[in-house]
Amino acid sequence: MNDARRSYDEQAARWNGPAGHAWVDLQEVLNGMFRPIEELLVDAVAAEHAASVLDVGCGTGALTRALARRAGHCVGVDISGPMIEAARALAEREGVPASFVQADAQEYAFEPAAFDAVVSRFGVMFFSDPVRAFANLRSTVRDGAGLRCVVWRGAEENPFMTTAERAAAPFLPELPVRRPDEPGQFAFADPERVQRVLAESGWAGIDLQPVDVVCTLPEKDLVTYFSRLGPLGTVLPDADERTRADIVEAVRPAFEPFVQGAEVRYTAACWMVSARAAVSKLS
Repeated sequence: MNDARRSYDEQAARWNGPAGHAWVDLQEVLNGMFRPIEELLVDAVAAEHAASVLDVGCGTGALTRALARRAGHCVGVDISGPMIEAARALAEREGVPASFVQADAQEYAFEPAAFDAVVSRFGVMFFSDPVRAFANLRSTVRDGAGLRCVVWRGAEENPFMTTAERAAAPFLPELPVRRPDEPGQFAFADPERVQRVLAESGWAGIDLQPVDVVCTLPEKDLVTYFSRLGPLGTVLPDADERTRADIVEAVRPAFEPFVQGAEVRYTAACWMVSARAAVSKLS
């Protein structure tokens, strides 16, 4: 099995398993936490008057639905069956012109030149072959169409996102190590790599701007958040009850610098990535 196939299988298993179900269960917390980033993306796409938008790595579809309300029809694509099922149910309940596809956006045969824009909120860092993935996304937009993605900058600039694993490390030496060039949360932290990936996959006018966004979640949801998501969420379900309790007891105080009364507050250090679909040589 080659590395790309192994990476795809790992991502599919993760997002169709416990991680996907955790995102569904915690969608209200996560959507509230990331709403400022959602608003940045919706405003950027709406300003370009895109009538049809593709939301990559859409999760439970909060951004997809918000775009559909402002821009017109929006299609969300995600590898996670549980999240797509939740997204469809919510769109139907809210009556918004959004539709959803469960697929790997790296491989899926999208209709050519079908969209005016591609957008993503933390959904493009998990591709096993990002050049191939962005080339596939380029094929489904019209010449000159816009790309807008928010991705994380480095782990060192986002201490909130690594607090749980650092605090739990003495208990869980087998926690997976984050590697910057592998698919994962910080895979697009290096702006030169992002520039290279997009240039090689048919995008032009590439620009990365740092954005620092204050995000919040209720303190009452903090333990559930760090114990079900991220690296801890991959290992705690398999730990015995006593071990889980010991880890939670050790990890919770590490978040104290981010707690302000009934609210947890941190700064998300991100890149706003923008580009244009290069004019096709066949045009």
